[in-house]
Parts: sequence; C-alpha cells; structure tokens
Amino acid sequence: MHLSNRITHLTGGSDGWDLFNKARRMIAEGVQVTELTIGEHDIRTHPAILAAMNQSARGGHTGYASVPGTAVLRRTVAERVQARTGVPTTMENVMITPGGQAALFAAHSAVCDEGDVALYLDPYYATYPGTLRGVGAVPRVVRTRPEDGFQPQAADLDTAATGATSLLVNSPNNPTGVIYNRDTLGGIADVCTRHDLWLISDEVYDTQVWEGEHVSPRALPGMAERTLVVGSMSKSHAMTGSRCGWIVGPADAISHLIDLATHTTYGVPGFIQDAAVFALNQGAPLEAEIAEPFRRRRALAQTILAGQNAVVPVPSQGAMYLMLDIRATGMTGEEFADALLETHRIAVMPGESFGTAASGHVRVAMTIEDGAFADALTTLCGFAAGRAG
Repeated sequence: MHLSNRITHLTGGSDGWDLFNKARRMIAEGVQVTELTIGEHDIRTHPAILAAMNQSARGGHTGYASVPGTAVLRRTVAERVQARTGVPTTMENVMITPGGQAALFAAHSAVCDEGDVALYLDPYYATYPGTLRGVGAVPRVVRTRPEDGFQPQAADLDTAATGATSLLVNSPNNPTGVIYNRDTLGGIADVCTRHDLWLISDEVYDTQVWEGEHVSPRALPGMAERTLVVGSMSKSHAMTGSRCGWIVGPADAISHLIDLATHTTYGVPGFIQDAAVFALNQGAPLEAEIAEPFRRRRALAQTILAGQNAVVPVPSQGAMYLMLDIRATGMTGEEFADALLETHRIAVMPGESFGTAASGHVRVAMTIEDGAFADALTTLCGFAAGRAG
C-alpha cells in the first residue's frame, strides 16, 4: 500500500533528533544521563492549577467543549494580549488550540495553499520545516548569522521574500535565546508589507525575558491585519502536557480557523481550559514564579562561562536555553555533543539540529536542578577546554 508523499516526506530525515533519541535509548538501557536537551520544566504544573483542573473535571466539564475554545478562556486570552501589547483584541480574535504546535500547523494551513513558499529562519525550532511541509507548503529558509547576534537581517529577508506567502518568526527565540530588537522587528514588518506576506509569530516564550523587552510584531503599525500570533500555556505556566495554546489574529482568519478545527482537533478538553483560565488569572506573580528557575540558572551559567575561554555563549536574552559556540574545539556541534554524551553522559542538542546557521554550537536547556546544572555546565566547559587545547 502507498502512503502519501506528504506524510513520508514530512521530516526530510531526522530533523535533528538523533542525539536526543540516542540519549533516550541509553536511559532506557539503564545508563544515567544528564539531559539538557528539550524544553521541559523540571518543576511540574503548579498544584493550584491542578486543583482547578480537578475541580472542573469532577464538576462535569469533561464532555465536548466549544471548538473555538470556551468563551471565558478566549476572553481571558484576549484581555491578556491586549494588556501586554496595546492592540485591541476581543474573543473573536482568538482560537484555542491543543498546544502551540497545533497552532503553528493551523496558522500555516490558514495562509498557505499547496505549493506556496513559506519562509522560516535558521536556526529554527526543530518542528518548523516539517510543519510547513505538512500543510503542503514549500519551506524556504533564511539564515541568520552569529556575527549579527542571530538577528535576522532585512536585506536577507527581502531577497528571500520574492514569491513567498508567509514568514515564521520566533522571539524570544528557541534555540538561541535571542530576543529580536525593535530595528529587527521593523525590518521584518517592512518586508512583510512590501511583499504582502502573512507573518506568523511564535511567542510561546514571551514570559521568559531576561534582558531587553519582548515586542509582539502584531503591535507594529499596519501589522495586526497580517499577523497570526501563536501562544501557549506550556512554557509560561509549566503546562506542557496539558496541550493548551491559541492563535490570535484577524477575526475573519479566526472564523475560518474554527472551521479547520471542527474538521481536525475538535477543540481542547473543557477542564483543561478552565485550568488555563485559573492560571492566567493569577497574573504576573505566577508567571514570574515559573520563570524564576531559568533566570537563576542563567545567572549561574554567566558566572561559570566567565571563568573560561573555550566556550563562547550567545547572549541569552530570553527563553530557557543557552546557545554555546564551541568552534574553538575544532568540532562540529554534532561531534561535540556526541563525544560529550559518550564521555560524560551529558546530553545537549547540536546546533546543527536547528539548521546550518548554528553549526559549531550546542544548545543547553536549563531544565535541571541548580546544582546539577552547574556541575554539568562546568564539566562541559572543561571538556571543551581539553579539546580546544
């Protein structure tokens, strides 16, 4: 029997998960591995959120929920977005999705026809190219560069945008930890306007800002009508397994996205949505509590990295990751990560897992207890120093 080209060519290979899968196989075989690979909180969902979820489920909100999302959650998200960005936003601008990944897929389904060119930036979150292929779009990558601080350059975007339909951006950025500054965002907006592109803005790390400011491109002049924003409870509230996210955009686009959800996901469980409402209503104090371990570990990392010269950090302005330049070792990111795993049983992600722009780098997730994190990072730096020497 024949499977569709779309499903069999979805990943284009491993799409960067080889090292992660190797580490997980070692763990399954009983090997103790320190995992600094994926963005999974080491703390779990707050007990108060779980209590709200339990109360809702036991109260009977376990049947089919409204496909666009419950009215109260859509209003709560709209109020949060308007307060944070200043852009007028109502529930008609919001659809609730089963996590940010489903929102990315739906957003591209909304704006890309079969064969349309969809732009994305390198380095990128590992699922981006497959998401674009999955909706039938043709992925076209635009490289950013370490020497530019991984800030996308308007000239590069302008060259790539000819004949394209959409552009996907992510700030605060996974994997680099970079936050796009106002000049960068202005260049992105100019290119989108000049080439009549839809902008899809992945903002799931918007509560993890360590330096500077996060500006949603939807708030820039003329961008609200051409921007779809992806948000999620996963990173901001440590609700990764609950799968609750959203798309914010023009009301007409949202109405058609609701039709798509009716034929695909059919909504998000009501008790999870009620828990999300409770969590969002706790406001900034709970978001800061969830973000604090990463802020603290970033400070630990800065101290450790300042005491050596074999590893050069990309300035981490946001998100739960460090991107480390290990080119002084003469190794690729893949070679370094594999050797580190074999030698010290520490798993990090090769920069090449996220494209070619971060070749010679590794990404470290700040997702284990402080002491163990400091020990692992110190070991990584010592390993790099030995290879550089």
